[in-house]
Amino acid sequence: SLPDLDLLHDPEDELLCANLMDLVQATLGRAPLGAKRCSRLFMPAQLLAQVRVELLRLACSEPCGLRGALLDLCVEHGKACHDVGHIAVDPAVVPTFQLTLVLRLDSRLWPKIQGLFTSGPAFTPLKLSTGFRVIKKKLYSSEQLLIEEC
Repeated sequence: SLPDLDLLHDPEDELLCANLMDLVQATLGRAPLGAKRCSRLFMPAQLLAQVRVELLRLACSEPCGLRGALLDLCVEHGKACHDVGHIAVDPAVVPTFQLTLVLRLDSRLWPKIQGLFTSGPAFTPLKLSTGFRVIKKKLYSSEQLLIEEC
C-alpha cells in the first residue's frame, strides 16, 4: 500500500527509477517489432507513472533496492510477446532480482499495425495501453515467481 511505500522510501531509488524510466522510453523508441524493422513505441504519462510506482514497490524489499534489478522489456500483441530490450539498472551491482515488464499495444491500434510485422514502410509512433504486467524473479532465492497484473 502507499503508506508502506512511504516508510521504505529511498531517495536514491527515486532518482534511479527516474533514470530507468528514461532508458525504458529510449529503448521503446527504437523497439524492434519485426524482421529488420524498428518502431517508435509511445508510453502514455499514466502508464509511465504506474510502472514507476510498481517498480519502486517491487524493489523496496530487495537487498540492493532498485540498483540490484535487471529489467527485461517485452511488448505483447495478440498471443505473441516480443522482447524489445534488457536494462541493468546499475551495471556495477551484482543483480539480485529480475523484472520482466510486459507492455501491451493499444488494442484499438491492432488493425493499423498488422503491417508492421510483415513488410512495408514505417509510420507514426504506436501508443501502448495503460495495462501491463510485471514478473519478478529473485536471483538469490528459490522462491516462486511473483506476477503483478496492472
